[in-house]
Amino acid sequence: MQWFVHVFQQYPELAIFLTLALGFAIGPLKIGKFSLGTVTAVLLVGVLIGQMKIDISPNVKSVFFLMFLFAVGYSVGPQFFRGLKKDGVPQMIFAAVVCVLCLVFPWLCGKVMGYNAGQTAGLLAGAQTISAVIGVASDTINQLGISQEEKTSMINAIPVCYAVTYLFGTAGSAWFLASVGPRLLGGLPAVRQKSKELEASMGSGDESGDPGMMPANPVISYRAFQIDNDWFSNGRTVQEVEKYLMDNNRRLFVERVRVGKQVTEVQPGTVVKKGDELVLSGRREAFAGESHLLGPEVVDDDLLHFPAEVLPVLVSRKGVGGMSVKQLRQQDYMHGIFIRSIKRADIPVPVLPDTQIDRGDVLELVGTKKAVDKAAIHIGYPDRPTNKTDMMFVGLGIVVGGLIGVLTIHIGGVPLSLSTSGGALIAGLFFGWLRSRHPTFGRIPEPALWVMNNVGLNMFIAVVGITTGPSFVDGFKQVGISLFLVGAISTLGPLLVGVLLGRYVFKFHPALTLGCTAGARTTTAALGAIQDALDSKTPALGYTVTYAVGNTLLIIWGVVIVLLMK
Repeated sequence: MQWFVHVFQQYPELAIFLTLALGFAIGPLKIGKFSLGTVTAVLLVGVLIGQMKIDISPNVKSVFFLMFLFAVGYSVGPQFFRGLKKDGVPQMIFAAVVCVLCLVFPWLCGKVMGYNAGQTAGLLAGAQTISAVIGVASDTINQLGISQEEKTSMINAIPVCYAVTYLFGTAGSAWFLASVGPRLLGGLPAVRQKSKELEASMGSGDESGDPGMMPANPVISYRAFQIDNDWFSNGRTVQEVEKYLMDNNRRLFVERVRVGKQVTEVQPGTVVKKGDELVLSGRREAFAGESHLLGPEVVDDDLLHFPAEVLPVLVSRKGVGGMSVKQLRQQDYMHGIFIRSIKRADIPVPVLPDTQIDRGDVLELVGTKKAVDKAAIHIGYPDRPTNKTDMMFVGLGIVVGGLIGVLTIHIGGVPLSLSTSGGALIAGLFFGWLRSRHPTFGRIPEPALWVMNNVGLNMFIAVVGITTGPSFVDGFKQVGISLFLVGAISTLGPLLVGVLLGRYVFKFHPALTLGCTAGARTTTAALGAIQDALDSKTPALGYTVTYAVGNTLLIIWGVVIVLLMK
């Protein structure tokens, strides 16, 4: 054991990676429906390993924390600025109000309980499940005009209070919004029914699919038929065939035709006769009972052998942003194209006819390669899979943000600055928005963004846990078990007021009220619980704008809470 302690003290990088490995292994484990979550697991493992008294340079956590904050801003930037538009303003104001409540409740609790700035910052971070506050608050405490001993004591208290309050902050939020929230809005059956009515009012036809999964019954199908309907006796053009199918409530497109032994690509004027074979593309339900309109289905490998593509397209064309899915489908360039999914700030949005498309959204298009390529040009930028990250863009963004963050102004003798962490977040917001407007540069592939978000944050948390490990137990004894109850109050207070504001003041649809409240608190786990409870994806429509605002303001509160407590 002494040998292990000596090795980890001499090579602290090994201790960091051991913390990550164990934290990522323990975090997802569930007891019933409860799990620690990766961040909390990494912190607690770090505290345990930190009992070996391992010294790690604070620069290590700073590097990964800046990377994490830039990635957060980059992800939500398009939606943050989109919220400034007229239709997004109510949700943006709602999110700002909820975020202020998320600051006020921990601040009042901290004052009543006599907590110092570090303890209150940890309460804010855990109760509102915003791990980044740990780093931002620590940077702010380091700028205070107090002794180094006081700074160290406050900074070491942050992860202690975070760990105590985070568990209920996550599980309690999901429980409240999925179980209590609907009761405050008229009862679960009524809210579920209203969610279904909202879906019906927006149309039907969710074409979304889970990334990385191949459904056993594909959403989009390509099938071949031999024509034997007398309607085709005198020959019909492809354009007439598609109208004929549309008039029979089937949105199907003719992709290829076999005349005799010759397989040809089709044009609108291509003539199809009785006895010919053709390939149709469309959603699987559109094929139900179509044989009486055309003829029997056939298996023709040669006819069905042609390239089809699933292509993510970043919406950047001004005319497309603001369209509904239905309006986009009606464009000439969408002929033969289907929208499989929509992602907004990495959050799946239901694909319904009246779903509004925003600039910065990623649409997953399905169709023949030629048709998809044509549609992509009119919609925005084809975001084809790549493993290359524009590191010049990332590096420059963090540097520019950091330089802005270190600028200090003095108000009443108190130095105020965003710090490098706050500057990196703001830069990420701007650079993410810039990428949505000019998508030819600044690409960060989804796997790389995952690494920056998850590895960046957890590397920071691992170092925090290891370095504060020796003082963690003493800190826990100091705050006591009462902190758990204080954390529950700080978690539930903003959620309760937020749901009531959504219903009585902002008068949102019940499903959107729950989605907006979850988004303002940036609790994705709660969004999933809400959608499961309502059996509907519509709450996601209220999640994205409020999530962007919440992810920004709640992190900045790490600066504000320290100054308020000072």
